[in-house]
Amino acid sequence: MERSEGGAAGADEAAGAAEVLDRPLPEGVRRKVIALVADAFGDLTVAELPTQLRQYARFTPTRRAKFAGNAMASALESHALFRQRVAELVRAGQPELAEALDAGSVPAAADPLDVAAAAYVLRPPGWVKLVAAAGEEVQRAQAEKAEEDAARELQRLREELAAARSAARDETEHMRTELESARKDADRLQRKLRSAENDVRRGEAALRKAAAELDSVREAAAAEKSSAETEARRLKARLAETESALEASRRAAREGRSVEDMRVRLLLDTVLDAAQGLRRELALPPASMHPADTVDAVEPGRMTPKDVASRALSDTDPALLDQLLALPQAHLVVDGYNVTKTGYPTMPLEKQRLRLLGGLAVLAAQTGAEMTCVFDGAELAAPVLLAPPRGVRVLFSKPGQTADELIRRLVRAEPPGRPVVVVSTDREVADGVARAGARPVASALLLKRLSRT
Repeated sequence: MERSEGGAAGADEAAGAAEVLDRPLPEGVRRKVIALVADAFGDLTVAELPTQLRQYARFTPTRRAKFAGNAMASALESHALFRQRVAELVRAGQPELAEALDAGSVPAAADPLDVAAAAYVLRPPGWVKLVAAAGEEVQRAQAEKAEEDAARELQRLREELAAARSAARDETEHMRTELESARKDADRLQRKLRSAENDVRRGEAALRKAAAELDSVREAAAAEKSSAETEARRLKARLAETESALEASRRAAREGRSVEDMRVRLLLDTVLDAAQGLRRELALPPASMHPADTVDAVEPGRMTPKDVASRALSDTDPALLDQLLALPQAHLVVDGYNVTKTGYPTMPLEKQRLRLLGGLAVLAAQTGAEMTCVFDGAELAAPVLLAPPRGVRVLFSKPGQTADELIRRLVRAEPPGRPVVVVSTDREVADGVARAGARPVASALLLKRLSRT
């Protein structure tokens, strides 16, 4: 029974294959046919697929329809076996529609595009008429849609025309109102113009009157100028006479002062001669000492900061710093951040500076030594608002200069022989100031000494 049905289907297909379309497949029917082939594609084996379609075997139905649509339509038309297998799958998927097409009747509720696509694949007798009818139906539907769109567009254009006419009427009325307002403004401006012309005429008359008054004023000023020039010449003559009299009085005063100077000089010479005679008479020797020689102090070349406690005290004893600062005119130069980052590195820079400067102020008050604290300007994010404590000079290095360079410049600026003590743990700084004649000490020594204050 199945073989007879298959034979009948084959006969129907052979009869349908004899029919040929005399026009291209409508676009809507073509899309439906490609969708049917894409759905049936996955149920076929690779051997059942035409060669040009095998590369799309793993694609999804949507991707097959997108990338292999033309190839599937061409294979469906040119490969009878491929079309037969697709037709079998379509029959299995849509048996009611396939039976209706074989019987030559079309379901009334069926979509014409679906009927035409199935007829194109199954090729029952009269399939060409079904495809053509579907195309005509689609064209009729498109025509109706185009007519509806045209009607809607016409209605929209009519509404826009009515709105444009209404706007034109409103604009015309507005322009009439503005024209009337402009006419009124023109009348008002003409009245103002006539008033301005009258004002100009009155102003010209006033200008002529003012010009006449100016001429009379100029004549009076010329007369006054002539009188003033005469008075000025008279005053200049009197000034010359006064200057002559003043010069004569000055000359007389200079002559009188010369006489007085001569008398004072004669008295001074007399006193000097008397003093020299008294010195010869008393046989006084020349003075060999001066008051400054009686002051006890360290003279240059006799004692330097390097000689202090070189044997008695160690370099870590705070008493060494006291002895150095006890030297006359001692100057203590401190490498600020070197000391603070050695003693309290976890504190913010601002608090490090304030703590160190507070300790140096107490030390300066105790020892009386000159003290200079140098900070590196590169560490600053903004200008520092700082009031230096009494007895401590605070310096920051300039941009492009380090605190070490500023310390070396301070040491070189001191005169040879003055006791200069530099506090820094930096070996390069210590060696540099030592060559310049200063005494370097470690930062830990100053920290120990400040802890006692």
